[in-house]
Amino acid sequence: MEGIMVSVATGAMNSLLDKLTVLLGKEFRLHNGVKRDIAFLKDELSCINALLEKLANMEVLDLQMKVWRKQVREMAYDIEDCIDDYMRRPDQQRSSGVIGFFRVYVQKVKELVGRHGVAQQIKELKDRIVEVKHRRKRYKLDSEVDHGTNNVLSIDPRLPALYVESSDLVGIDIPRDQLINMLDDGEPSLKVISIAGLGGLGKTTLANEAYKKISWLFDCKAFVSVSQKPDVKKILQIILSQVKNQDCANTETGDENQLINSLRGFLKNKRYFIVIDDIWNTQAWKTIKCALIENTCGSRILVTTRIATIAKSCCSPHHGTVYELRPLNEADSISLFYRRIFGSEDLCPGKRKDVATEIIKKCGGLPLAIITMASLMTTKLDRREEWVSVCNSIGLGLQNYRVLEIERILSLSYNDLPYHLKTCLLYLSMYPEDYKVDMFQLVRRWIAEGFVKVESGRSLVDEGKSYFNELINRSLIQPVSIGLDGQATACRVHDMILDLIVSKAVEENFITPIGDPMQTLVSQEKVRRLSIDYRAPEAVMSQSSLIFSHARSLSVFGYSDKMLSISNFQALRVLDLESSVKLQNCYLQNIGDLFQLRYLRIAASSITRLPEQIGELQYLETLDLRRTWIRKLPASIVKLRRLIFLLVNGSQLPEGVRNLQFLEELSGVSMYNECSKDSLQELGSLTNLRTLRLTWHISDSRTDRAAYTDILASSLGKLVSSRLRFLCIVRWPGSADIPLDSWPSPPHLLRELYVPGCCFQRIPEWMTSMANLYRLSIRVKQVTQEILHILGALPALLDLELRSKAADEPMEMLSFCNSQFRCMKIFRLYGPIMGLMFEDGAMPELEALSIEIRACQVQSAFAGHPDLGIHHLTSLRDLNVWINCGGARLQEVEVLEVAISDAVNLISNHPKLYFHRDNQEEMVKDDTIMPCN
Repeated sequence: MEGIMVSVATGAMNSLLDKLTVLLGKEFRLHNGVKRDIAFLKDELSCINALLEKLANMEVLDLQMKVWRKQVREMAYDIEDCIDDYMRRPDQQRSSGVIGFFRVYVQKVKELVGRHGVAQQIKELKDRIVEVKHRRKRYKLDSEVDHGTNNVLSIDPRLPALYVESSDLVGIDIPRDQLINMLDDGEPSLKVISIAGLGGLGKTTLANEAYKKISWLFDCKAFVSVSQKPDVKKILQIILSQVKNQDCANTETGDENQLINSLRGFLKNKRYFIVIDDIWNTQAWKTIKCALIENTCGSRILVTTRIATIAKSCCSPHHGTVYELRPLNEADSISLFYRRIFGSEDLCPGKRKDVATEIIKKCGGLPLAIITMASLMTTKLDRREEWVSVCNSIGLGLQNYRVLEIERILSLSYNDLPYHLKTCLLYLSMYPEDYKVDMFQLVRRWIAEGFVKVESGRSLVDEGKSYFNELINRSLIQPVSIGLDGQATACRVHDMILDLIVSKAVEENFITPIGDPMQTLVSQEKVRRLSIDYRAPEAVMSQSSLIFSHARSLSVFGYSDKMLSISNFQALRVLDLESSVKLQNCYLQNIGDLFQLRYLRIAASSITRLPEQIGELQYLETLDLRRTWIRKLPASIVKLRRLIFLLVNGSQLPEGVRNLQFLEELSGVSMYNECSKDSLQELGSLTNLRTLRLTWHISDSRTDRAAYTDILASSLGKLVSSRLRFLCIVRWPGSADIPLDSWPSPPHLLRELYVPGCCFQRIPEWMTSMANLYRLSIRVKQVTQEILHILGALPALLDLELRSKAADEPMEMLSFCNSQFRCMKIFRLYGPIMGLMFEDGAMPELEALSIEIRACQVQSAFAGHPDLGIHHLTSLRDLNVWINCGGARLQEVEVLEVAISDAVNLISNHPKLYFHRDNQEEMVKDDTIMPCN
C-alpha cells in the first residue's frame, strides 16, 4: 500500500514503475527479449516521470506540452490497467499476512508474463513509448522547460488593492478599527500582528487602510509586498529606502547581511511601523525579521498571509496575535455589489434583484469576487437574460467569461502547492457544491486512490490528516466542526475555489463531474474518476457518451432508475454510494467483480444486506456501512484480510473476527444475546485497533452474564494495553455491567474514553496514569471530593462528563479549587449532589458548563443564600443548569435562578445561560412542611 503513489501531475506513473520493478525481480524467469522490453519500459517511463514532475512545478505550459503530458499520463493509466487486468482471476491460495498476500501478487504477475500473447502486448507498449519519446524530441519539450517558459512577467494582482479609494470600500470600518486598536495599544515592546485569510478576501486592502490611518504616528514606515519566490535582498533594500524616505536607487547596496545591519542600526531607537504583505514561507520571514530590531519604542509590524501556521509563527513570541479576516456579511456584500454597478441598491431595477442575490450568494462574501462579478454585470445591463446566463455560468468556470482576476489570485495559492497537495485538493471536486466533507472519509479515499505517501514514520492516516490540515492552513478549504483538540473534523470548499478546481480537474481529465453545469465540458474520452449527482436532471443523459471501464473512482449522489451498473466499472478503487431509500440490495449483487476495490462506502438506509461476494474484494481497506440498515454481516467478511476500517450501524460482531488483523478502526458493532463468547475473545487479538465503538446488549438477567462480561473486559484490557486510542461503549438499559476497573495494565495511549453506561464503584488505579486522556465520560456510584481530586490531576483532560447514580450514602459539598482541571474546557456534572462551589481561579479555561442541582439541598447547604462561585469561571461562554425542583418551594427555585443569573452577569464574556426545571410536579406548596433529603 505504501508503494502506491498516484497524482494529477504524473497519473499512475509511480504506481506503474513499482509494478514494473516487481516484474524485473529475481523471482521471474522471463524470456530475455521480454525482459529487455520490460527494462526498456521501466527506464523510459522513469525518465518521462522525471519530466512530468518537472512540468508539475511550472505555472504556465504551452499547448504542445499540455497535450504531450496528457498523452503520457493516459498511457500510464492504460499500461497499469493492462497489468491489473491479468490479476483479476481469483486466487485459490489463501495466504495470511502481508508476506502471504505479496506472494499471491507475485504469482499473478508471473502468470501474466508467461501467458501467450503477453510478449506481443509489451512490444506494442514499447512502440507506443518510443513514439512518445520521438514526439518529445521533435517539439523540444525539454528545451522549453529548461528555458523557463513560465517566467513571463505579469502584473501583481494585489496592486489594485493598494489604490482603492476608502470611500469605495464596504465592510472595512469594523475590522480596520479593531486592527488599529491592536496596533496602537500603548505597549512599548515590539508587537507583530498577522492578518490571515483566503486570497482575495481583502487582507492587503485592510492592511493598507490601517497603514494609511496610523502610520503618521510613527517615526518611520514601510509597506512592502513579498512574492511566492521572494528576492529577500530586494525586499530589504525597499524597506531601507522607505524608512529613510529615499529613492531606492540612492539607498545603500550590498549583500543581505550588510542590508540587515544597516536596517538594524537605523531602526534601533526609532518607533517604526512596517507592513510585510503576503508572506508565503517562514524562511523569508525569518530573514526579514532579522533586520527589524526589537526595541521599546512601541514599534509595530503588520504581516498578511494566506497560511495560518505562518501567521502564528510570525506573531510568536512578539506579544502579537492573529487577526483572522472573515468574508463580508450579507448586507455588506449586497452594498458592495450594487454600489459598484448602480451607485446604490435603490437604483437597481426590480427584475434584476433576484438574479443579483444569487450571484452575490455564489461570491460567498469574497470582496474580490463581488467586485469582479459586479464589473462584469456593468457590461450587461440591458437584458435580464444575460444576468441569468452569467449567474448560471459561474459553475462553468469563471474563465469562460474572462473574469481572470479572481482565478489569477486563487491560482497563486493553488500553484504554490506541492503536486501531492494539488492532487488532494483537486479530488475535492468530486463533491457537490456546499457539501460538508468529512475529514476521515476524505483521508480514507485519498489513501485508497494512492494519493498519500508515508513519510517520517507516520501512519497513512496521520499523513493524510497532515495533508488536510495543510490545505486548511493555506485557506484553500474551510474548516468545519473544530474539536477541542483543534482538529477540524470536516471541511467545505468555497464556491470560488470549487469553481477553480473543477475546471482544472476536468482539463486534466482527472475528474469527470456529471449533474452540474460542468457536464458540458465533458468529452468522449476515457473517464478516470466519475462523480454523478442524480439529483440533477442532466445526469442521466450526460453519461451516455463516456467510457467508464477504466474509471478508478465512482461517487454517486442521489438515485435514478437509470443508474449505471457497477459491472461497468472493472477498474474501480473507490466506490461511494450516497443514495436514497430507493436503492435496492440487488444493485450490489456483482460487487465481487470489482477486484481492485479499496474503498466502499454505502449511505442508503434501504440497504439491509451485503452479498457473500464481498469476501472476494481482497484489496478492500475501508468498508463504511454506517448509513445502512445491515444488522448481520455476511460470513465472508472475515476474508478481507487487508481491511483497515470496518464501520457499521449496529451489525453483529462477526465470527472469525480474529482474521482481520489489519483492522485499525472497528465502529458500530453490537454484542447481542446471540453473540458467541468466541467472537468476544477474538476481539482481544485485534492489537492494531486504534478506535473501537461498540454497543453492549447482553442482558443482565442471563445466568452466564458474568462469563460474557469477564471475557469482554479481558479483551478490552488487551486492546488498551496495545494501540487503542479511542474507546466508546454504549450500554443498553438492562444490560450487564462490564468490570472495566479490572484491567491489569494502564491504558497509556488512550485519548478518549466514553463509557457513561458502565458504573465504577471507585476510580480505578489505572485512570490516575492516563496522561494522554483528553475526553472522559464515566458513571460513578457517587461523586466525591476524592474523585474530583483524582480526575482534576489528569494533565490533558479537556472534556469531562461525570454522572452518578442515586445516592445511598450522605452526599458531600463539592469544591473546585484552582489547582485542579487546569485545561478543562467542557464539564458536565449530572446526578444528585449536595452542592458545589467554584473557588477563585478554578477551571481557568472552562468554556461550557452543564450541572444538575437539587434546589432544596443547595438552599440548605448555603443557608438560603446560594453562591456557587460561578463568577470565578472567567472563560465561561455557555452555562446549562438543570434544577431538580423536587422537595423545593417555588421561591427557593427562583432565588437559586436569580443568584446564578447575577453571578453570570459578573463574567466579562457574558455567557449564554439556560435553565431547565425538572420534577416541577414534586415541588412543595407554601403551606406544606416537608424535609429535603
